[in-house]
Amino acid sequence: MAAVVFLIAYSVEVIGDLDDAAAVIPEALMIVTWAVFLVDYSVNLVLAERRGRWFLTHLFDLAIVVLPILRPLRLLRLVTLLTILQRTAGTALRGRIIIYVVGASVLLVYVAALAVLDAERGQGGSIQNLQEGLWWAFVTITTVGYGDYYPITATGQIVAVGIMVGGITLIGVVTATFASWIVEKVDAHSVRQQAATRGQVEELREEIRALRELLAGSGAP
Repeated sequence: MAAVVFLIAYSVEVIGDLDDAAAVIPEALMIVTWAVFLVDYSVNLVLAERRGRWFLTHLFDLAIVVLPILRPLRLLRLVTLLTILQRTAGTALRGRIIIYVVGASVLLVYVAALAVLDAERGQGGSIQNLQEGLWWAFVTITTVGYGDYYPITATGQIVAVGIMVGGITLIGVVTATFASWIVEKVDAHSVRQQAATRGQVEELREEIRALRELLAGSGAP
């Protein structure tokens, strides 16, 4: 819920291009959500049975909490939304994994569009509104890269690197899921064939047994 609130507040601030006075409420909401993430991290660290190991294995969660203090990196808080989706689909069925991938893709495109627009607007670049940001994010995550829109600021380029890496990762998940589905179908077909073959063998055995009994009953040698 905190991540969703942050996304809404950040969207209002960026899309509305609010000045300092009008952005007070969205900024306050984003600070509150950051505090929630900080409390969540701290509680998990305190409750962990092996705190040292938990700390070392959750450095990414630490980065989500610490780095967004810097304005250019505050979008890292939105990664929490992806984390929530992953918790839901982590050990679930393949269908839920597909839902996670689709949801993560849409979220990644939207977040990247907001981030690059926040960084590029008023800097003389080609991305100056949300539509251009969405188009840039979509062609970038799909590795098409027409080049009609591109970031010129350092923050925008960092966002570009993030969405490219995220796009490659999501494509890998889709490919792996599709491949596992094919393997599963092939295995299921092989199992059915083996079951059919075993059934035929059993039928032949029954017929042979019946013939032997018939021959034995007729007294044939």
